[in-house]
Amino acid sequence: MKKISLLLLSAVLVSSCVSKKEFAALQSEKLKTEEELRIVKTNLQKCLIEKEKEDTKVFALQEQVKYLKEDKKSALKQVENLTVLTQSSSDNIKNVISQLSEKDKYINGIRKAMTQKDSINLAIKYHLTRNLTDGIQDKDIEVNVEKTVVFISISDKLLFKSGSYNVTENAYTVLEKIAKVIKDQPQMEVMIEGHTDPTPIKRDLIQDNWDLSALRATSITRILQYKFGVKPARLIAAGRSQYVPLVENNSPENMAKNRRTKIIIMPKLNQFFDLLEQDSE
Repeated sequence: MKKISLLLLSAVLVSSCVSKKEFAALQSEKLKTEEELRIVKTNLQKCLIEKEKEDTKVFALQEQVKYLKEDKKSALKQVENLTVLTQSSSDNIKNVISQLSEKDKYINGIRKAMTQKDSINLAIKYHLTRNLTDGIQDKDIEVNVEKTVVFISISDKLLFKSGSYNVTENAYTVLEKIAKVIKDQPQMEVMIEGHTDPTPIKRDLIQDNWDLSALRATSITRILQYKFGVKPARLIAAGRSQYVPLVENNSPENMAKNRRTKIIIMPKLNQFFDLLEQDSE
């Protein structure tokens, strides 16, 4: 600016005494100076704009740094919480593993107990099948093992006359063999179930098939107790009437199958569960 002012002052002072050639040179110098000034202003404006952009970037970076610091604090807090949770989870996992170990012991105890009971029952079935079928047709007596229970199904024609609960003489041979096996397994209980067909019945002391089935079961129970020495505390007498048939009662043959006495040899439940508790410890 000082340079321009001096040039203008010089031009005024010497305008009256300079030649046109000199004036033109001065005029050209003035224009050149003005162009340089314009370029300087333009560059200055660009610098100001660039500075503003840089300030904006700096502010954005400062905000980002601030956010990252806060995020770092939050992450550290989460890591602390995760450490606590991990420790807690580790303790929980240990507890779960300990519980599973106890459950495994209990399950193994159950398996062991079931295996023992299965072995006993298979032995009972073997002796019953061998002894009872001696001289008796297979269709008249059947022995089955289901889980921990032995089922002996005896046709009524081996035990009773039609419509009667008095035991026949032929039945004693069968019941004696059953009693021997029962007495050899003192840890087992015995349920005697009477089953009938649906044919109505009404006689002295017998009102219906409920009476007949229950009286037949009681008759067998008394013989096992009084004649063959089975302890009465082990015996259970039950009448099922006509309501648990093996097959449909649609023919004389099927009705004969449903007229039966079922002797069930099973473990005493309290002893069985005591065994489970001992094996699970």
